[in-house]
Amino acid sequence: MTRYFTADHEWLVVEGDAATVGITDYAQSQLGDITFVELPTVGAALAKGDSASVVDSVKAASDVYAPVSGAVTEVNPALEDAPELVNSAPEGEGWLWRMTLADAAQLDGLMDEAAYAAHVAGL
Repeated sequence: MTRYFTADHEWLVVEGDAATVGITDYAQSQLGDITFVELPTVGAALAKGDSASVVDSVKAASDVYAPVSGAVTEVNPALEDAPELVNSAPEGEGWLWRMTLADAAQLDGLMDEAAYAAHVAGL
């Protein structure tokens, strides 16, 4: 199980050819209280960089981008009734969707935890 991060503040945990995707703690802290999460459709084919989801907060609506290409296999059903999970557990129970990886080589362009921490420190 390997965790990767994007410059747009998405995280993904990869196990084999599957990934779980969400937004980082930094991202949720910048958004404020999450009020609604629009999730992608199960079966949707996403290309790396596509807007896959929208997170609405008291401050703004923000797109969440696909960190890699692949097909959505599952969305987090808990977010329908409890979108605040994205605030309270952004890198755990507040995950957004799961997907299969179309091209594992795309992981090479993502950051590890140390690189992401340095990225956030520079903001």
